[in-house]
Amino acid sequence: MEQILIVEDDAANSQMLREYLETHGYACSQAFSGSEAKLLFSMKEFDLILLDLMLPGIPGEELVALFSEKTPVIVLSAKSGLDSKVDVLSAGAEDYLCKPFQLPELLVRIQVQLRRRNRAAGDDVPKHTAPKGRVYRYREWSLSPDTLELTAAGVPVALTRHEFLILELLIRNPKRVFSKQTIYEYAWGEEYLAEDKTLNVHISNIRSKLKESGTDSYIQTVWGMGFKLS
Repeated sequence: MEQILIVEDDAANSQMLREYLETHGYACSQAFSGSEAKLLFSMKEFDLILLDLMLPGIPGEELVALFSEKTPVIVLSAKSGLDSKVDVLSAGAEDYLCKPFQLPELLVRIQVQLRRRNRAAGDDVPKHTAPKGRVYRYREWSLSPDTLELTAAGVPVALTRHEFLILELLIRNPKRVFSKQTIYEYAWGEEYLAEDKTLNVHISNIRSKLKESGTDSYIQTVWGMGFKLS
């Protein structure tokens, strides 16, 4: 189970993050000051760190360079200024998310960073999809992470790994419109290039596989934005 360190001095926000991430299969530790975070970092290995900047003790800005030498860091901050973003990204942070943010967006960014970390370590298979035995359901769909298979209106649909990850993201957040960039980076764990047609091809393939079940219209194209479930 992948380990995440949450460094956030607001106890309510910290607990909200912990409970949300633990429901998605992560193990979380909490630090409520920069000093406590530094101590925990020296005692235990983490797969990813969520770091607030405005902390008692040691400010988050001073911790970015230290943490990022070993572990991906996603900064969560109310500081929305360009200078702040540039400074922490230049210091080594992998990502920067301004408060307030949506938890599903944070989850996607975490999964992208962990997938990159796993690939860098020579593991091409994402370590995190869903807790063992979890099945996602939407209308006449039933999506099984254990078999990478979709049952649509009672018809089994075999999926490739990338097709599965695309549907997993959509079915977890059925009311949300996802940009092509977000979907691509979730499914492939790589930076999205605007001219890349790979995602469109995979969406087309998924729809083709769903025609027999009559549920191919569930995936809706939102022109100029991306995709969502209808």
